[in-house]
Amino acid sequence: MMLHNSHQPFFREPAGPAPAGSDVTVRFLCDEAAAVTLRLWTDDEHLLPMTDEGESVWSATFTLPEETGWAWYYFMIERKDGTIVRYGNAYDQMGGEGAVYKVGDVASYQITVYKPGFKTPCFMHGANIYQIFPDRFYRAATNARDDRKRFVHEDWDEDFLHFGDKRGGSYMIEEFYGGTLTGIQEKLPYLKDLGITVLYLNPIFRARSNHRYDTGDYTKIDPLLGTEEEFSALCEAAERMGIRIILDGVFSHTGRDSLYFNRDGNYESLGAYQSKESPYADWFTFRKFPDSYACWWEDPNLPTVRKENAEYQQYMFQDHTGVVPRWIRAGASGWRLDVADELPMDFLRKLRVAAKRAKRDALVLGEVWEDASNKVAYGQMRNYCTGDTLDSVMNYPLREAIISFVTGETTAYELARLLNHQAEVYPAQFRYALMNLIGSHDRARILNVLCGKTGEGIERAKQQFVKLTDAEYALAVKRMRTCIDILCALPGCPTVYYGDEVGMTGCPDPYCRRAYPWGHEDTELQSYARQKLNERKDSALLKFGHCAIEVVDDDTLIIERTLDGVDALGRKATTRSAAKITIQR
Repeated sequence: MMLHNSHQPFFREPAGPAPAGSDVTVRFLCDEAAAVTLRLWTDDEHLLPMTDEGESVWSATFTLPEETGWAWYYFMIERKDGTIVRYGNAYDQMGGEGAVYKVGDVASYQITVYKPGFKTPCFMHGANIYQIFPDRFYRAATNARDDRKRFVHEDWDEDFLHFGDKRGGSYMIEEFYGGTLTGIQEKLPYLKDLGITVLYLNPIFRARSNHRYDTGDYTKIDPLLGTEEEFSALCEAAERMGIRIILDGVFSHTGRDSLYFNRDGNYESLGAYQSKESPYADWFTFRKFPDSYACWWEDPNLPTVRKENAEYQQYMFQDHTGVVPRWIRAGASGWRLDVADELPMDFLRKLRVAAKRAKRDALVLGEVWEDASNKVAYGQMRNYCTGDTLDSVMNYPLREAIISFVTGETTAYELARLLNHQAEVYPAQFRYALMNLIGSHDRARILNVLCGKTGEGIERAKQQFVKLTDAEYALAVKRMRTCIDILCALPGCPTVYYGDEVGMTGCPDPYCRRAYPWGHEDTELQSYARQKLNERKDSALLKFGHCAIEVVDDDTLIIERTLDGVDALGRKATTRSAAKITIQR
């Protein structure tokens, strides 16, 4: 018999991540060993003889390094007959019960080593998040005046231009509905009633496109959206209602049509494309000046910025005037970082410092699609959970696991495995601030996904006309309710992509970005989402309680939350409560 289960506290104390410089004890059950050696890897290999405690229990205690990152371990067993086998992580490297390896490389167990004192913003622990695509949420009067001729729909309720209509530009990125910051402010009572405590806004800065990921000027609000004064007024009004506002930081690239690159000559500045003498010339990488340059995913509309450039970093991080602190001082409560895994770790560390100097509890949340504790990006292994870069991330692995479960592609066992793995590798303060989403601007609408009608395999021009039948819609809504139940029962922040709560449908970009259907909502689905989000907002147990997962069968999961003396973040709990929430697809 050989057994180590990293998901159970008996086998590892503490069970999960641990602060740098702290002690960890691991235990191994084996009734056939003459000796057991713990093979530990931190900055180097360490072979630690384990102590025989009797009754087949072997143990070893070690001190983690002072540097953040990882500790890795597996077990080397010398049997009584002299043969040696190794016992390591499960073959899928998701922790829990391990496996015996007789030949080949052994998968090690992971301990995330984080900075002592690592804290994440309290307002994010169990927050209810609402994501808004600003051009499409609500249109109201603004003091700003657009200085460019852009196509704006007169009728909020009309559908997109047909694909290829020149007024919309390529991929419809120049087609606007004219949503405004004042419009968002007018709808704050609706959002508060829905139970929302954090608003995440897709980019709001001056840009050519309606998605605004092609930043034209980081220091200016896009005039179609409003003014800086209106932004600050929105933040102030939201905070009075208990709602924080998070901005989208697009720092990996700018737009070709920008103050900095100015390929189209629409800015008065001397852009990098226009001259090697431009003050921004060293921000970009030219393979052959001026037409061949590094750009994001080979899109010439999005020239990549050299993040290591000192002048660019000063522009971003300089106290008070830098882009990152400036907009926090204007009212934002932090940043969601676009393609965070394309930003160098040193850049992220400096960004974190700049944000926290501007506001102590400012949020730095990253777009990372994979396991944020152990991701290889640009040939470098990265850990975003150590307390010196990101506060937390968008939880795309959970999104995939939930969708696969509710649609019947996987079982409750696979969903539980992912949840237990995240509890093992993510520090509690990081995990309880995860942005747990199922819908976003980057994917087909969740209702389309849940009934298998995403438009995959259909040319983009025809995706505009994909509609759900009544039966497909009913199935999708039933599954959507289960998704909401799961999100509201788990640690982290249940997140709603604008309009998902009222039944919006659509294939991928741009059709997942239609205008919010004010006056045409699915009020039953809306009421269900409101009820669940408010129950969670008002429950210390659901926001801060410990979480345990029990699998009943392939179709049934029990999420147990407990609050007894100390919450999951190590704080004294003022209430004592417990609940078992049954999730059945």
